[in-house]
Amino acid sequence: MYTALKYSVIVSRLLLLVVFTTGTAPNSARAQSGPHATILARGGGKTIIQGGTGQPGFVPVITTIAFHAEQKGQVISGDFECLALAPAAATGIGSGQFTVNVMYVTGQITGLQVQGDMATLQGTATITGLGVGSNVPFTLVVRKGGPGSTATLTTQGSPHLVFNEILLEGAFEISGGD
Repeated sequence: MYTALKYSVIVSRLLLLVVFTTGTAPNSARAQSGPHATILARGGGKTIIQGGTGQPGFVPVITTIAFHAEQKGQVISGDFECLALAPAAATGIGSGQFTVNVMYVTGQITGLQVQGDMATLQGTATITGLGVGSNVPFTLVVRKGGPGSTATLTTQGSPHLVFNEILLEGAFEISGGD
């Protein structure tokens, strides 16, 4: 009986040790992603581009966006993805079905500035569709929060494009600001 009790105490202590060392802390934007790396900004979700495609048609555009930026030492790194979909028809049947890939941006984040609840991420991307190109410089400015938060994607290719987006689903997290 003594051995069973001793074994039970040892197992209980090991379980407590595992619980306290593997994730009881809240998952925050400052979570560690690797040895000495700190995530400064991350997020993802579904957005709508303000004004859609613009004049003359104002066709709506929905995007799926995801990003993360981390700092390890003095180096900022991370990834950015944005898929923009529009309906095949501007009005009528099918105009609410977002099935046409109008732009895809996949890039590497190499710079980040945080000021309060806003982060400015810079990098280069490969873009298909609108603004097509390789190694195209981009800037993504995001405001911390859930639905209603904003993101502005600016691509510096030819043509120079600016997309003002409103987050519909998901969240943007930012830490390390002033």
